[in-house]
Amino acid sequence: MRWTIGWTVASTASLAVGGVSAQIDRDPGSSVEIQIAQAQPISTLAPGYTSSATLAPSTNPFDQYKGRLAALARSAGIRQSTIDANVYGLELNNRVIALDQEQPVVSNPGAISPFWPYREQHVTPSLIARGQDRYSQLWPQLRWIQYRYGVDPAILVAIYGQETNYGAITGNFDLLEALASLAHEGRRRSFFETEFVDALKLIDLGIPRWVLKGSWAGATGYPQFMPSIALRLRADGDGDGFADLWRSQADGLASIANYLRDAGWKPNVTWGIPVRVPSTLSWTTVQTRFVPPRCQRVYARHSRWLTMGEWRALGVQPLGRTLPDTEMATLLEPDGPDATAYLLTTNYRTILDYNCSNFYALSVGLLSDAIARR
Repeated sequence: MRWTIGWTVASTASLAVGGVSAQIDRDPGSSVEIQIAQAQPISTLAPGYTSSATLAPSTNPFDQYKGRLAALARSAGIRQSTIDANVYGLELNNRVIALDQEQPVVSNPGAISPFWPYREQHVTPSLIARGQDRYSQLWPQLRWIQYRYGVDPAILVAIYGQETNYGAITGNFDLLEALASLAHEGRRRSFFETEFVDALKLIDLGIPRWVLKGSWAGATGYPQFMPSIALRLRADGDGDGFADLWRSQADGLASIANYLRDAGWKPNVTWGIPVRVPSTLSWTTVQTRFVPPRCQRVYARHSRWLTMGEWRALGVQPLGRTLPDTEMATLLEPDGPDATAYLLTTNYRTILDYNCSNFYALSVGLLSDAIARR
């Protein structure tokens, strides 16, 4: 059997034909003709996937780009068998690219929308009731997770509900295909290339390709982690020795707890409390001058940090439970003056680390309160 191979960038090529493999080193831009004796074909690839040796030369930009993805994976130590089985057969997902390009553009960055319409959609009687049921069903695991990570179990269930509707909606996009398509699109190429390689690392660790489904943006599993976060913070919550974010609710909840602890969660401290702000309080007296490195529009709505005792001295009154006088908190008025406001602790900031949106974090906190009231 006679083959001619040409190089464009790489100076080394691997050839597998009829069960025989060869490694050839040549100068870039040159070609070489070799002969390999016919042998009985041996397939080690997953059904539906193709190795690089069986691909005909292509002018399709995505086909060419897959060579870059394979090289990145190889340099990161991904097994060649994993690369062969999962990279070269990828298809460009135009739906993923369209969804990315349809992301809304903020036309008026200074505009502030009220929170209450979002709350009505995300803290519903159905979410509360189903969250309470899940809380009861999973209590033995939740109690152990709280002991190990120090995170309020109701917060974990609330995030689970907000992210995936308690596991009902985890996404059905092929993770590798989505990440490769977004990387090829190029808007955030470096980010998505890294996530793509990390998804391959999950496969190398024993997670089957068919399990790796998720959102079009690459979030996966019950916690909706990106692959890099799944690699770093996935945790075993059911005690079977394996952290499975995709098929074990307990593992998903433990992984959320591990994430929040890593972000700085303080045990035995609530996320925040609803308060009434007096009309005499001038916002300029409590306005923060700190400019955060990320999520500036989110944090710009927060006041500076004061103790609960200092807030009380300014006339801010809790509506229900309170905070210790020495606990630091920041004020947020999500529906403007003359509406319910919130004093938020550092634990609220860890929820923002999970998803940097005040509306999201408030909904998680309020849903967790409702779940725990059962």
